[in-house]
Amino acid sequence: MLALRPYEFWFVVGSQHLYGEDVLTQVANDATAMIAEMNEQGRLPYPIVFRTVVTTADSITQVVKEANYQDHVAGLITWMHTFSPAKNWIRGTTLLQKPLLHLATQFLDHIPWDTIDMDYMNLHQSAHGDREYGYINARLKKNNKIVVGHWRNPEVQHQIAKWMDVAVAYNESFGIKVARFGDNMRHVAVTEGDKIEAQIQFGWTVDYFGVGDLVAEMREVSPQAIEETLTECRQTYEFAYGDTDPAFFDAQVREQIRMEIALRNFLKRGGYSAFTTNFEDLWGLKQLPGMAVQRLNVEGYGFGAEGDWKTAALDRLLKILGHNQKTGFMEDYTYHLTPGREEILGAHMLEVDPTLASTPIRVEVHPLAIGGRENPARLVFDGADGDAINVTVSDFGDRFKIIMYEVVGKKPDVPAPRLPVARQVWTPKAGLYEGVRQWIQNGGGHHTVFSASVTAGQMEDLAKMVGVPLINIR
Repeated sequence: MLALRPYEFWFVVGSQHLYGEDVLTQVANDATAMIAEMNEQGRLPYPIVFRTVVTTADSITQVVKEANYQDHVAGLITWMHTFSPAKNWIRGTTLLQKPLLHLATQFLDHIPWDTIDMDYMNLHQSAHGDREYGYINARLKKNNKIVVGHWRNPEVQHQIAKWMDVAVAYNESFGIKVARFGDNMRHVAVTEGDKIEAQIQFGWTVDYFGVGDLVAEMREVSPQAIEETLTECRQTYEFAYGDTDPAFFDAQVREQIRMEIALRNFLKRGGYSAFTTNFEDLWGLKQLPGMAVQRLNVEGYGFGAEGDWKTAALDRLLKILGHNQKTGFMEDYTYHLTPGREEILGAHMLEVDPTLASTPIRVEVHPLAIGGRENPARLVFDGADGDAINVTVSDFGDRFKIIMYEVVGKKPDVPAPRLPVARQVWTPKAGLYEGVRQWIQNGGGHHTVFSASVTAGQMEDLAKMVGVPLINIR
């Protein structure tokens, strides 16, 4: 997985001076103990750092300013241990540019009826403080996450963890750079879009490069580097020679490896974490990149075919969110409409993401009718079983929309000996007919990102953070 910066989340506790310094000391001690235990339990993907107990508008504003300008701070988690007058939060919350989670919890998971008194009530009044704080967030139209429950509860920590992944993806979204090798596929509508608006809305930078730039990079790849990678591939995959001449087969694999190394070097040098290719623009290339793309996908690079930069950036974003597990570029290809077995077969010419593989991965070499070049090597496998999502970003000129549905992913249960590409099957949970109807009606494209690690709830949180409407087809 491509490296991310070492993110952390600041824990900020709301209180006030009404009950004296002893109460504030206890508030800080309780918060410190909570954070230490949650970090030690190992359920959270990123550490929580206790920052401060805030009691005034100035202290709240100051901690928000500091969080905004610290790149390693992915977001704030707030807890209203006591009552925190919400007018104090107006300026700071207005300035906040990082994701916000309101943890509605209490230090103890029970009411100590035998000993409870007004001192206890005044100290442990999150039920009071949450509502005051929640009101001002709602009035300020903050797209914050609210998690309710005792902080020790594994489900509460699970919700925090899932939100943390979304918050990190949101922060990383503003650093996603897409390298487009060639332009979009001619005459196709859904791969077009406003790159400036995408940078404003999502933070994505999209840069064009001629295919000749990649060809020049390929000339610099050494034979030794190719042979070292070929040895690694032989140890990783089954080489399915079939009736193909072994020398020809290996030559095609070497050409894909040359492209892989050149692409990696080019992307790394320019700080790009996603890229596109286009079979209509292959000047100087012997083959359409196939296996080369797939192996870079495994490292965490996002990809979009036919110049589809929106899907390439979305792919990278969801790979960050899902820790690069079972997530990749996808395309709806054909339907299975037998009653009771309705399914969609997803695939692509070559570039299905191997993180989705549930079967051993084979290297195969076959002709490719599209593109007019040599027979490219590709990785062939069957996809993931289980719950998943399929999601796309559509540009409607005056707005973006994120369109998705939840699906049941399936590993094909029948062979397809004449289909030389990886396969992913799924059925929308809304039903194939209703799911497809609504997808088409809402203008969802044919290029998507399929993920068995990112949840619909996380996509809803992400859409709120970037301020883009999400249509979840149910």
